[in-house]
Amino acid sequence: MGKIAVAVIVSSWVVAVSILVNRIVTEPYMDEIFHIPQAQQYCKGNFRNGAIPHPFPNRVGSTWVRHDLMGPSNIDGALAIPFFHPFLPVCHLLPHCLKFIKDKYIVSLAYVASLFPGIFSMKADVSFSDACSSSILRSSNGVLAIFCSMMVYNILTHLRPSLTDRKVTLRTAVLALYPLHWFFTFLYYTDVASLTAVLASYLMSLKKKYFFSSLVGALAVLIRQTNIVWILFIACTGVLDYILDQPKDSANLTDSSQSQGKDAFPVSSQGVGTHSNLRKRRIHNQAATFSSPIHQKIASSVPSSDFSHEVREIISRLWQFKWEIIASFWPYLVIMAAFITFVFWNGSIVLGAKEAHTVSPHFAQLMYFSLISVLFVTPVHFTIGQAAALARSFWKKNKLVSFFQLCTALAVGFLSVHFFSIAHPYLVADNRHYTFYLWRKVIKFHWSMKYLLVPLYVYSWISIFNILAKSQRKTWVLVYFLATAATLIPAPLIEFRYYTIPFFFLILHSHVDDDRSWLLMGILYVAINIFTIYMFLFRPFSWVHETGVQRFIW
Repeated sequence: MGKIAVAVIVSSWVVAVSILVNRIVTEPYMDEIFHIPQAQQYCKGNFRNGAIPHPFPNRVGSTWVRHDLMGPSNIDGALAIPFFHPFLPVCHLLPHCLKFIKDKYIVSLAYVASLFPGIFSMKADVSFSDACSSSILRSSNGVLAIFCSMMVYNILTHLRPSLTDRKVTLRTAVLALYPLHWFFTFLYYTDVASLTAVLASYLMSLKKKYFFSSLVGALAVLIRQTNIVWILFIACTGVLDYILDQPKDSANLTDSSQSQGKDAFPVSSQGVGTHSNLRKRRIHNQAATFSSPIHQKIASSVPSSDFSHEVREIISRLWQFKWEIIASFWPYLVIMAAFITFVFWNGSIVLGAKEAHTVSPHFAQLMYFSLISVLFVTPVHFTIGQAAALARSFWKKNKLVSFFQLCTALAVGFLSVHFFSIAHPYLVADNRHYTFYLWRKVIKFHWSMKYLLVPLYVYSWISIFNILAKSQRKTWVLVYFLATAATLIPAPLIEFRYYTIPFFFLILHSHVDDDRSWLLMGILYVAINIFTIYMFLFRPFSWVHETGVQRFIW
């Protein structure tokens, strides 16, 4: 019943807002001027580079504007952000695919499989290529948003089997409203597809279906190349769960299963009588997951485990179960090998304007992510109770060590914003993005402002670690941090869209049990979404140096 409720709730606003957006913004906007014509050419069966009649040089996906096609107007570099869609849904024959790759033809994503829900409204004599209109292509993200909410629901029920359907439905609906995810549901961008594929891969990994997880992970990488980091994260967490679920011997296995069954899931009828579906799910999970590594982590040594002991135990078990690990996780190794081959062949992880998206040591990006993420979870992180809890944990430990750690964190923060804060040309030139105003009006308000924000960045990371440490092993938290760093630090451009996947992993593993906090988060998200969609649709403006309507966007 919970999944149906989630699908109905998400569908209600997806349909309503999609109709509104398509009626007001009838033409492709922002990056859509590249995405939609590219997909439409693929719908027509034109896969060759020269068959795409829009301003792309050698490879589709490059974003430099050719004046002979776009006219003599002066186009800012920030107007063209690369679009990576290396997945071809209309590839009928494998030899043709191989020829495309060999000849460096462009493969892209038209989301064809997602278009069918919108095609029913088309006339019977309309061809498939004609059905790939802007509104139909955009609607594919609406369909994917519903699938994404299903992934979130299933992940939550797997990670938190004790939650009632009502609580899981509330959390899923709130996360479906997450502003960066919600806004791009109504435009033809890769963000929704990327998040859906990554979460689907993670869900299958949690269910120990590693082969299918890797297949969906390969799709996620094809949708967006940087997703290779999150597929590696999924593989690493899967390995951690696998080896920590393997006792040293069969005797330990029996004892561990019995002790986990007694301690982790005490049998009680309290509060279950009125929730028959919850009773069924609890019984199922008690029988199926007593030995689950996820529940072992939560039920046993998570809060008090020593980090060095965890590392030694993991290294020992990695060696002990090396052949079992290889047998279970080899598909991820294939993906990694294929990706490394692609990077060597392509000369970069980037397709298109490589010179505009070179890998840069943008350590300040981690600072921005921490603050933005905790601001989106303000009812949890910016409260007197949370501040008091952090202060108690600080003084409860060795005060000298805690003081040294705090000073080190502050020093790293100051060094990051001083030496590794990048003002990308796209960021400072395009006033359609909210990051443009945050950069100019906040960070660049005064030369000292970026330094004054460092304590807030450090507090944000400390609060994140504190929340995660309550329910996850320290090694899991470390792997998450490294994955987030590997995704964000190389990106020179400040784009809040890049924060979506690490944010979802963060919030899904932050066991926030207070329904009041979730309701406040939902209200916050609705308010932000109303503001951003209102500004996008009803506050257009124009540029002197270019014709056309401009709109505010994330």
